[in-house]
Amino acid sequence: GCAKFADIFNQVETGQADYAVVPIENTSSGAINDVYDLLQHTSLSIVGEMTLTIDHCLLVSGTTDLSTINTVYSHPQPFQQCSKFLNRYPHWKIEYTESTSAAMEKVAQAKSPHVAALGSEAGGTLYGLQVLERIEANQRQNFTRFVVLARKAINVSDQVPAKTTLLMATGQQAGALVEALLVLRNHNLIMTRLESRPIHGNPWEEMFYLDIQANLESAEMQKALKELGEITRSMKVLGCYPSENVVPVDPT
Repeated sequence: GCAKFADIFNQVETGQADYAVVPIENTSSGAINDVYDLLQHTSLSIVGEMTLTIDHCLLVSGTTDLSTINTVYSHPQPFQQCSKFLNRYPHWKIEYTESTSAAMEKVAQAKSPHVAALGSEAGGTLYGLQVLERIEANQRQNFTRFVVLARKAINVSDQVPAKTTLLMATGQQAGALVEALLVLRNHNLIMTRLESRPIHGNPWEEMFYLDIQANLESAEMQKALKELGEITRSMKVLGCYPSENVVPVDPT
């Protein structure tokens, strides 16, 4: 298993795995910043997306009860998504790990009635853990969107609704981002997500991630990319892939 997101990226980049599936946003806790930051530097391409319902559980290594627990391990994301539940137990010590699997491994090795991990039931099964409590997330409909990454980009048929994800830096001059977004509007391109992240080593400068409802090879997208290339400091296509809710396009 991989202890952190960087390990997952590395497995595919080095050819040890063909695909990576990583979470990128959650309906309760928002963007998964660690993944956005890794996308800045990877050579991998986004080739797909999927959205899954996320059900968190309190996982333990043996017989215990809620009153006996004093330490809970997990990645920051599940803690954010289940903060209302956790607020009922203010005496619990919260310990962050680089992944939920690392948290489960800690609990499995500790074999203590005082520790628990926050994560999925399926993950817990892999580490021989039992469900002590099923937790309702802050939002009842707790969904996470995942992206699929591969070493080679794919071409998407123009008969299939597609998304293109871009990474760009606009510079700090006034109105630079607005100017870039107007390019999309002028070409009737719909942006479904805009996320910003700091550029490491460049204080107060940011990279922007854009999901656009368009095929990379479409005429309007190609024109927009040409114009964006002229007004942005840097730009990179992270991938073009089928939209999750695939409905065939009427060829007529």
